[in-house]
Amino acid sequence: MNDLAPLLTPEGRALLDAVRGTAPADELAVATRLRREHPADLVSAALGQTRLRQRAEAKFGAEDAGRMFFTPNGVEQSTRASVASYRAERFRALGVRSVADLCCGIGGDAIALARAGVRVLAVDRDPATVAVARANADVLGLDDLIEVREADVTEVDTAGYDAVFVDPARRGGRGRIFDPEAYSPPLSWAIGTALKAPHAALKVAPGIPHEAVPADAEAEWISDGGDVKEAVLWFGTGAGAVRATLLPGPRTLLGRGLPNPRVRSVGRYLYEPDGTVIRAHLVAEVAEDLDGGLVDETIAYITADELRPTPYASAYEITDRLPFNVKKLKALLREREVGILTVKKRGSAVEPEELRRKALPKQHGRNSATVFLTRVAGAPTMLLGHPA
Repeated sequence: MNDLAPLLTPEGRALLDAVRGTAPADELAVATRLRREHPADLVSAALGQTRLRQRAEAKFGAEDAGRMFFTPNGVEQSTRASVASYRAERFRALGVRSVADLCCGIGGDAIALARAGVRVLAVDRDPATVAVARANADVLGLDDLIEVREADVTEVDTAGYDAVFVDPARRGGRGRIFDPEAYSPPLSWAIGTALKAPHAALKVAPGIPHEAVPADAEAEWISDGGDVKEAVLWFGTGAGAVRATLLPGPRTLLGRGLPNPRVRSVGRYLYEPDGTVIRAHLVAEVAEDLDGGLVDETIAYITADELRPTPYASAYEITDRLPFNVKKLKALLREREVGILTVKKRGSAVEPEELRRKALPKQHGRNSATVFLTRVAGAPTMLLGHPA
């Protein structure tokens, strides 16, 4: 994908339409047939782009992914459309009408911002990535709102924009980068740039240490469908605020500065907080809302005596509490005729698949159950139950 231009010609676009939906198993036969009438390099590029579009459907949806252009890194690192749309709406609600999108990649966030009516300057230093971002703005009919520029983001003047959005590269030659100062560009530069704008948002890894969050920033962790996707540092929205946002929705839990929850005995119900709640250190807020406590001071499982609805945790009714013992668990599963066992763990080194293999009876049971491998008051414990 170093040269996107051939795919943007009438022949290239027609070829992309011709190979749309090609299954991996059929690629060789399709390529052989099409190379009789088209250049081999163009056929390979079209099939490669089709594979990327198929991978991108999970992030962008079939309609947009089927029209957009991608690079391998772009598919991997771009923001999921639902998350980008949520963030664009936050910008719009702040009164933002123009954004400098620095490190724009293939343009996922720029697209969401433009669809929210925001004018965007999308900047990236990689020529191939810039070509893809420009093609995406054009093919989606958003090129009147998105200006794509090839440049070093550290040299871009953002003074004329209402807000800045920075999505620094967090992957290197050895995989994920965990040190924020090793981002490209470094987090310190992004923070300095953010502080010059009326509003700003910096996309960072969900595992960012809380001590690395500037005192004048709001920290937000975002999940989509139960999977933690990213953290964002917001500037100009409320210094020191912490929030966990769940998509779809959105549903947002704001931090209240509560102390650590109390530890109590296991009650009738166990609540498993959403990953964003845990990452944002807001388990205490959920525990207070549920009138619950922790099963162990080091474990993010909440227990309570009453069932209360909450979007921020999944509830399970606990039927049995046992010291960790595979033989006892196997006997109990046989007695309950359990054939499907869901294993969840927190604070246990046991592998779920290994436990299922050892504990599930050989005969197929008609019931299902969930077992939590955890610690209760410091002791390895199995909690057996089912979704409430």
